[in-house]
Amino acid sequence: MTGQNMPHDENAFNLEFTRMLVTRLSPALRAAPRQAQALQFARRGYAEAATDGKLQLSLVLPHQSLYTSSGVLQVNLPAATGDMGVLANHVPSIEALRPGVIEVIEENGQQGKKWFISSGFATVHGNNSLTINAVEAYPLDSFSLQNVKSSLADANRVLGSNAPESEKAEARIEVEVFEGLQAALTK
Repeated sequence: MTGQNMPHDENAFNLEFTRMLVTRLSPALRAAPRQAQALQFARRGYAEAATDGKLQLSLVLPHQSLYTSSGVLQVNLPAATGDMGVLANHVPSIEALRPGVIEVIEENGQQGKKWFISSGFATVHGNNSLTINAVEAYPLDSFSLQNVKSSLADANRVLGSNAPESEKAEARIEVEVFEGLQAALTK
């Protein structure tokens, strides 16, 4: 609106609008200094020096713990950004995990168990510990390549059919998991 077409009570409207904004934004404005103060402490750090050169692994599922602060040499993870290895003194980080194999290398350098996980998160802490929270994890050697191929074909069939969208969504998840499992079994 331009000068002549403006209503004469525009100043009253602007004042009321400003009051409404201040009232609604006041809690957020009061919280801003606290949030800025908290950000001063949220910065990237480096791992503390190792006391014994071991990585302490905790691999946890919703229904059980597979490793509880167990000393290991290295853990290889299927991170969403790519495969990664974690050793003692690793930089602290949080990684989303995709379907794939977690490989544990024991303290003596011997290859430990390989676990297939469906998904999860890995947190590398600054105190030489690694916590993996996985939805499901099974020993890799408990799977049959033939059964995996058959299940993958079934899931792909559902994707190509005129099934309801909810069934196709489940099939997409199955395809992602079975493809990851098939790749792990054929390595």
